[in-house]
This record gives sequence, structure tokens and C-alpha cells, in this order.
Amino acid sequence: MPGIDKLPIEETLEDSPQTRSLLGVFEEDATAISNYMNQLYQAMHRIYDAQNELSAATHLTSKLLKEYEKQRFPLGGDDEVMSSTLQQFSKVIDELSSCHAVLSTQLADAMMFPITQFKERDLKEILTLKEVFQIASNDHDSAINRYSRLSKKRENDKVKYEVTEDVYTSRKKQHQTMMHYFCALNTLQYKKKIALLEPLLGYMQAQISFFKMGSENLNEQLEEFLTNIGTSVQNVRREMDSDVETMQQTIEDLEVASDPLYVPDPDPTKFPVNRNLTRKAGYLNARNKTGLVSSTWDRQFYFTQGGNLMSQARGDVAGGLAMDIDNCSVMAVDCEDRRYCFQITSFDGKKSSILQAESKKDHEEWICTINNISKQIYLSENPEEIAARVNQSALEAVTPSPSFQQRHESLRPVGQSRPPTARTNSLGSLGSESTNLTALSLDSLVAPNTPIQFDIISPVCEDQPGQVKASGQGGRRTNPFGESGGGTKSETEDSILHQLFIVRFLGSMEVKSDDNPDVVYETMRQILAARAIHNIFRMTESHLLVTCDCLKLIDPQTQVTRLTFPLPSVVLYATHQENKRLFGFVLRTSGGRSESNLSSVCYIFESNNEGEKICDSVGLAKQIALHAELDRKASEKQKEIERVKEKQQKELSKQKQIEKDLEEQSRLIAASSRPNQASSEGQFVVLSSSQSEDSDLGEEGKKRESEA
Repeated sequence: MPGIDKLPIEETLEDSPQTRSLLGVFEEDATAISNYMNQLYQAMHRIYDAQNELSAATHLTSKLLKEYEKQRFPLGGDDEVMSSTLQQFSKVIDELSSCHAVLSTQLADAMMFPITQFKERDLKEILTLKEVFQIASNDHDSAINRYSRLSKKRENDKVKYEVTEDVYTSRKKQHQTMMHYFCALNTLQYKKKIALLEPLLGYMQAQISFFKMGSENLNEQLEEFLTNIGTSVQNVRREMDSDVETMQQTIEDLEVASDPLYVPDPDPTKFPVNRNLTRKAGYLNARNKTGLVSSTWDRQFYFTQGGNLMSQARGDVAGGLAMDIDNCSVMAVDCEDRRYCFQITSFDGKKSSILQAESKKDHEEWICTINNISKQIYLSENPEEIAARVNQSALEAVTPSPSFQQRHESLRPVGQSRPPTARTNSLGSLGSESTNLTALSLDSLVAPNTPIQFDIISPVCEDQPGQVKASGQGGRRTNPFGESGGGTKSETEDSILHQLFIVRFLGSMEVKSDDNPDVVYETMRQILAARAIHNIFRMTESHLLVTCDCLKLIDPQTQVTRLTFPLPSVVLYATHQENKRLFGFVLRTSGGRSESNLSSVCYIFESNNEGEKICDSVGLAKQIALHAELDRKASEKQKEIERVKEKQQKELSKQKQIEKDLEEQSRLIAASSRPNQASSEGQFVVLSSSQSEDSDLGEEGKKRESEA
């Protein structure tokens, strides 16, 4: 006979939707077998109960046997050997239906006992195991839900131990019950054939024994046929016993091997995290918002398929698309006091999903897998090997070795150069070896062992005197659209340019140079490599406001300004060449009290595919600021020229007045000297006070003219 369809006992612990779907097929087959066997049992019971109606009951049995091939059994429906065997039985029984009678004892022992035993023992065992498995599955789901609701902030060891023990017990009970249930369903396929063939064989043997007088009707061909059927039944029984023994051994081995996996959060030392995966599947809790502040969590089976994240509910035949994760971003988040949560944001930033993993291992593996898929590593021939190489390169990139510069120089193509523009694209993605570095050494860009800051602690507003910080700015809400409120006018309200972008802060570090775009590329490489090695996935989301005066990082929830970067201090900015979401800029600040002691800090951000737009906006702001400065200087120069002209005009007017006074004084002196010419010697001429004053002024004017 052909092979028997079986349920995979090895997949009971995973309990995937595919396994549940296959289980549903077997349960449907068991129901069909039960219905069919009940009909066959009733037919044979009519033979046993009514000798007078024996002919009609035998005819009904023959009819049911003929209809076996028309039955729609989900499993074993195409068993031609079984169908042909039953067809042969049907013919024989139909020929003997009009002339044979059955002794009740022989029928009870040879025909009714096997089918009654199958109906009352085997089929009821399947129903009992089904109920027990359903209860165990519901208990396991309840335990998992309680475990998922464990508080992350208010962690209680006693409650955690009780919930973990409950998950362990329910998962073990479900696994064991499921394995025994699968074994019973697999065994049912054999017992179905035995329960069909053995009563018929007993029935025929009873007929042969009873009708000794009718031996002429039993030819050698029929006896050979019955012998072959008996041999087949024994072979099926031996095969069933062997398969049952194998399944029992498999159950024992799986129980021993699966015991550590019953714990929801296994020991990471025994089960290390695999960061090189490009495919993963498992159950996750998905957050669904039901209102402005309320949400629900649904547990579904998720798996990756190429560049797509698929979800599948229990009982579904196939999964559906949950999100396109090509070029997406993923990071760990805190959500509703739940552990192991992470957020996936699509490449355009329009769609995001928050999911919760069951364990820390699953949490990190899901984030690493989605990161690898986001880089489209899965499209290569050996994706896991390339992912391992990228992670290894990232590990080597965190602390440069003494031969780090020589390794880059050996990989640099000869004669390759790049125009020194501050608005260019970067050199590649995380872990890739740079082949376009300029002649400037790496040590002159970023000093080795430079500390990296991965979170915003507002160092710009507090510790760097080169930054401009207005009084009360730290606690004042900033309106990003320049609208006034409450009578206070913001410093940026008079700015021509106001552009707002959503960014996520990746990190910052001090650099040694700020006149070459390679410093931004090298800082991107080191910060991304450090995040990958140290498992830092959390990023602070902010609103970046670009104006003609400064760049501001604003909290999206409270609208409070986190950091302010004066635009004149932003001396360099660049975006990534391959990953357009990454961009960075270099800020030149005063490192101490002395203004001559300058330092440069490079800040790296991730945007929603708007890196080039942000750099263009910063460039536009600097151009507007430059033109405004030039206009201001031109206006000041024009005012200075007007002041000089006005001063010269005043001097000229004063000079004319002095000349006029001198002419008047000379005329008065000449007029006064004529009537006194005939006076005698010793007489004096008395001048009025006004005339004396005019005389003094005239003397002073003469002195000034002589000096001129």
C-alpha cells in the first residue's frame, strides 16, 4: 500500500500557522472517517441484529463499499489499491447477499468487535485528545499574554518567577499534548485501514465457516484474494507498530531537547544571538491603535519573504503583506511599559509599526535581520556570508588598528580624485571599505579613541561658549512656523527661511579637521559601526528647523528647543552617497575661555530620505545669510559716507560764516578810522564792546587763514 500521510511531530514546539493548518486537515479527515465508520458500523449492526433483513443489510454494505472511491477524504483519497480492494469485496458481498446468513456469535466476534473497538476506543481517544489539546493551547496563550504584560519599570521578581513558571508549565503541557495528539492522528490513518479491512475479513471468514455447504461458491481465486488481504492487514499492522515506536522515540528525544526552549526568555550564553540572518519567522505582538491614547496588542506569526515582512494569523492558509522593509529603518523603542519592543519605519516615513518580541534574543535577531534586509543583502548569492562580512567589517571599524590607514591606502585607486566641495555625497554604507579617501590621512580627520555621544544631552547650549543661547531659551517652547504668541517675539521670526524636517540623532564626536568633507564620511562610518557593535538601536527623534540664523533641534512632543546651532558656526555639511537618509554637519565652536582655542564637532543624523533636501536647505540659508550680511555692510558703508559728507558740509558752512564775519569786521574798522584822522596825538578812539569782539574774531580768522 502507498505511504501514509503524517503530521510532523518535530514542528509541534514551533506551532506555526502552517502546522495548525495541516492539523486542521487531519482533524477534518478524522471527522470524515468517524462519519463514514459510523455508517459502516450501522450497516454491520443491521446484519448482526436482523437475520431476516440480512440480505438488505448486506446489499447496503456492498453499496457503501462501492461508494468508498467517491468519498472526499482529505487524506488518502487517491488510494487506488484500497479502492480496488473494497470494490472487490463489494462484488463478493453482493453475490452472497441473497443466500447467506450469519450466526450472531460469529458476527459479534469477527465483524462487530473490531469496528466497535475502533469506534468506541480509537475515535473517542481522538476527540478526548482534541479537547485536552485545545485547553492546553488556550492556557498557553493566556500565560503568554500575562508574560507579555510584565512591567519593565516596576519589575517584581516574585511575579516574574510565577509568570515564567506558568509559561514554562503551559508550554510544556501544550507541547506534550500536541505531540501525543499528532501521534494519535498519524496512527488513525493505519487504524482506519485496519478498521475497514479487519471486520470485512472477519465477516467473510464467518461466512465461509457457516456455509460449509456452499464451498462450491468459494473458488481458489477468492481464497487467494482473501489471503492477500489478510497479509496486507498484517503488513499494515507491523508498519503501524514500527511507526508508532519511531514516533514515541522522537517524542522522547524532542522532550529532552526542547526543555530549555520552554522558557520564554532563554539564557543568551546557551543560545547566542545570530546577527547574520536575512530570513526570520516567529510570533510577535503587534500594537494596533484603537483611539487617540488607547491601543491593543495582537499576537500574530510574522516571517520575512524577500524584502517584505509578512504576517499570518493562526488558522490562515497563507500570510499577507505587513510592510515593505526595503530601505526601511528599525530601532528599539519604549512602548507602554512593555519589554523588547522595536519600531519599523518605511523608507518614505509614511508607515510605521511597533512590534514586541518574546525574548531579548528574538528582539535583537529581529532588529539585525530587518537591518540586513533593509540593506538588500538578501539579493546576493550568499546573503548570510555577506551579512557576516559586513558585521565583521563594522567590528573592525570601531577601533582602528595601526595598519588601518595603510589598508585604506592600499585599496585606494591610483589617480582617483574628487572635487573638494562641501555639498557632496558620502562614501558608502556601514562596514564598506572606503576607496575614495583623499590624500588627507584618517588620523588627521578623526583622532583614534575619540568618544562618541549617542544621545542628546544639550552640550551645545551648556558647555560650548561658541553657541548662542538666549536667556530662558531652554524652557521656552519654540513655534517652528515663526508665529508669534503671547507678545514675545522669537529670534527666528524675522528670518526669511523656515523649513522643518524630521530627523533622528545618531551620534556626534569631536573631529580634528573641518575643511574636508571626508571628515563627515569617516564620522558616519565610525558612528554606524559603533552602534552596530554595541547594539545601540535607539534614536532620538526631533524636528530640525532651518533658518537664516541657526539650526534648531525641537522636541516634537513639547516643542521645546533641545539644541541650537548658530549658522555661521556650521562650516561643513554633507550627505551619504548610497544611503540618502544620512547626513551630517561640522560645527566649529570655542573649546575654552580663549576664543583662539577652537574645536570642531561633527553631528550625524538620519532623516526620512531627505538628506539632500536638508543640505540644500542649509546651503540656501547660508547664501541668504551671506547676502544679508553683504547688504548690511553695504548699508553701513553708505551711512558712513553720508555722515562724512554731512560733516564736510557743516565745516564748509562754518568757514563761510567766518569769512563773512571777517569782511564785516574789516568794513567796520575802515569806517571808524576815517573821522579820527584829524585828531591830535595822545587822543584815543573808544570802540564799543561789539566792535572789540568783532576785532578779536577777525584776528582769530586771520590766524586760521595763515595756518591754512
